[in-house]
Amino acid sequence: MGNEHLPRNPADQPQARTASKMEDSTTILQAARTIGYVEGERSEEVKELYGSYSRLTLQEKLGWTEHLRLKRLLGSGGQGLVFLSERRGSDGFTLPVALKFFSPERFEDVRTYEEAMKRMAQVNCRIAKIQHDNLLDVQNFIERNRIRILEMEWVDGYDLESLLTTAMLERARGRVSSSRWDYINNVVVTQGPLRPRLKAGIAVAIVHGVLAGLAALHRDEVVHGDIKPSNIMVKRTGHPKIIDIGSAVELDNLPPQRTCTPQYVAPEILDREHISPRSDLASVGYVLVELLSGRPLFAGATSFKELIKAKRTLPQRLEKILPAEVADSELLMTICQRLTSPDPMLRYASAEEALTGADGLSEFHRSLIRGDLASEYENEIRVWLEELD
Repeated sequence: MGNEHLPRNPADQPQARTASKMEDSTTILQAARTIGYVEGERSEEVKELYGSYSRLTLQEKLGWTEHLRLKRLLGSGGQGLVFLSERRGSDGFTLPVALKFFSPERFEDVRTYEEAMKRMAQVNCRIAKIQHDNLLDVQNFIERNRIRILEMEWVDGYDLESLLTTAMLERARGRVSSSRWDYINNVVVTQGPLRPRLKAGIAVAIVHGVLAGLAALHRDEVVHGDIKPSNIMVKRTGHPKIIDIGSAVELDNLPPQRTCTPQYVAPEILDREHISPRSDLASVGYVLVELLSGRPLFAGATSFKELIKAKRTLPQRLEKILPAEVADSELLMTICQRLTSPDPMLRYASAEEALTGADGLSEFHRSLIRGDLASEYENEIRVWLEELD
């Protein structure tokens, strides 16, 4: 492409669209291509460099070392550690990324670890190809000294677990006017019984994004398996994103052992029964009820038996758990009851139905619009997060 001979006068070229002159070089947009040429003879160094370019672009395989610098610890869990890192490229290019280091500690031998990591690589490859705005962007799965590392998009924002604390609410209170504080409490977030609770429109907007991401996963036969407040990020743009896909499984390649967070996992998984996309919906339901109520749902359960019993009776206890403004909405109560039903067959048939069905989240949003109660929720979240900085 760089060796094409172009006419000296761009007007003589019938496909030329625009031309600009900068010193001794000219760039011409020709149809859908941009073609550059230099007036006069190229130097020997440029000819040699162009030869390198030509050889490089004709290769079938490319390889280079990726330079990553660990900046700070972002989190830790049963699977390992996550760091904010910096990927370094050429000419001063740097990009923040998140690196998850998978610990072999919980595995009985190296073979079991490597088999689990092979499944991890496969499911992350599958997720990377989905490319949905509400899913974390998977960038690479690498190995160093036999330890596997997942390279992911770094999300600039807050996870719901750290966002919905009394300290964060008080931070906002100390930075806004009294009239703005009243507005925040009426529209965005207010103090609940034990922790801040989101107002219905904001909570539904966030869960709407979570369900959209899950719908994309489920269409590709992947179950997330660990939906919880700390795995839901709210970007500074106000956009929700599902993170930490370390517990995700392919339905056509289920592992012999699975990891989960008992407080947020569906009861059928605790009972070691069949896992399905509807299992994720129960987790979404628990998160939604917590966001709306401002309290953990199963804090009093001290054993798996008590936890399963509490999950099986939750739909009948929702009216006592949720604030009156939520309990008075028949549609929102139906959404919470269907999502948290202990029987998977009584939940929504899919994340898509929970979004767009006759008694789904989209219908609730339409009811707010009809009642002139709707707001630009993503923008409301964005402004709120700005006030926390």
